[in-house]
Amino acid sequence: MSATLPVYPWRMAPEGLATRRQLRAMGLRPGGQPVVAELQRPRRRGRPPLVGYLYRVDQAMPVRPMTPGRTRALAAALRARRICPQCRRDAGYCIPTSLGACASCAFEGTTS
Repeated sequence: MSATLPVYPWRMAPEGLATRRQLRAMGLRPGGQPVVAELQRPRRRGRPPLVGYLYRVDQAMPVRPMTPGRTRALAAALRARRICPQCRRDAGYCIPTSLGACASCAFEGTTS
């Protein structure tokens, strides 16, 4: 994408452009508009720079409100992330995908 888009250094983007997170903080969303520029943050030790995409604030649309159906769907999805697939109990926290199970099941049988 960077071959045709203007690239700005970190914290040097012009007025009127914002990242998705900045738009969200303003209560806005990109709304289907194309990316207009890139924001690059340098990294050390030979790693490639971090890239953020910029959108025009004047073309952004308001964030869609949460409907009761969307609220129920989100609650169900978060509840499903708390259920251990092995013991089928509510872990009380979102189970990390790196473990794939609650801590009791993932570390069952290990000794320290």
